[in-house]
Amino acid sequence: MPLARTAAIGRNALVVIAVILAGAALRWMGDILTPLLLAIFIAVMVDGFARVIRRRAPFLHPGAATVAAIVISGAGLVCAALVVADNASGFLGKLSTYEPRLDTLIARLATAMGFKPERIDQLLGQFDPTPYLSFAAQALQGFASTALLVFIYLGFLMASRRTFERKAVKLFPGREERQEAVRLFLRIRDDIESYLWIQTVLGGVIAVASWAVMMAMGLDDALFWAFLIFVVNYVPIVGAVVAIAAPTLFALVQFGDFGHAAILLAALFAITFVVGNIMLPRMQGSSLNMDPLVVLLSLAFWGALWGLAGAFLSTPLTVLVMVILAQFEGSRWIAVMLSGDGDPLGATHRAAQKATTARESA
Repeated sequence: MPLARTAAIGRNALVVIAVILAGAALRWMGDILTPLLLAIFIAVMVDGFARVIRRRAPFLHPGAATVAAIVISGAGLVCAALVVADNASGFLGKLSTYEPRLDTLIARLATAMGFKPERIDQLLGQFDPTPYLSFAAQALQGFASTALLVFIYLGFLMASRRTFERKAVKLFPGREERQEAVRLFLRIRDDIESYLWIQTVLGGVIAVASWAVMMAMGLDDALFWAFLIFVVNYVPIVGAVVAIAAPTLFALVQFGDFGHAAILLAALFAITFVVGNIMLPRMQGSSLNMDPLVVLLSLAFWGALWGLAGAFLSTPLTVLVMVILAQFEGSRWIAVMLSGDGDPLGATHRAAQKATTARESA
């Protein structure tokens, strides 16, 4: 066997082993890395928002634009939390009124399937909620601690932004190396910002259109369901399924018949289909350059590692991994497999490299 082929096989084997070990390390350090990565992505969103503000108001100092972005983003999150809390309390208060309709629905389903109908209170009487309440309490405690860590990390990240440039100079003393590192950072930042911006806009479109349909049908707490649809659309594939299924099941309970639920299911599916197959390709273009199968596998991989946070971060993290792997000869083949068209760096990045080389030669 030629020496070059043997070296290539050994190098690829080392890459596979490194990927497995990295996955194990990520799993082990999940409690530390998850809030840090969430803080980094929030910082990216705030930074992008601050640059938008500076473009709209060039007279503002960069620091003032950053503060304005933080204040506006924080106010938006607080308003969203208040809306959800208000609607969630009303939703829970109405659950008791749905019991007769749910009894009728269970009876119809049981009769159709050949079982003996039972009332909802009889079913709940056989249900022991203690283990689930304990799990829910642990989940809420974990969410609160993660949220606290995210905001702590975010504060330190925003405070240490000014030192990044000096660290880059020390880390890459050569001009060419520093320019390449800057190009790589900008590529990753632009891809993540593009993904987050597209998901926000399209999630807002789906949520508003779904809210209009639910209001027209008279579905209770339509605003609450619309906000839920907006949030879950940040999770690829699974989010769209939840956004369609959850309001449909609630409509089945509220109206007590399959007609209204079928109409709502068709309307929500049509909205998601149009946005996902017409608007998304036009807005996204080749910015992410990820194979659709890779999107699904990345959702499963990061979700298995870090749960809901991993599912939310799955696509940005895979883009990050793909761009970094494309920089090294031994791992470029993995980046090629992850990309949508076999070109993980993208034509825009290559054009920027050529332009930089031409300027330096001149």
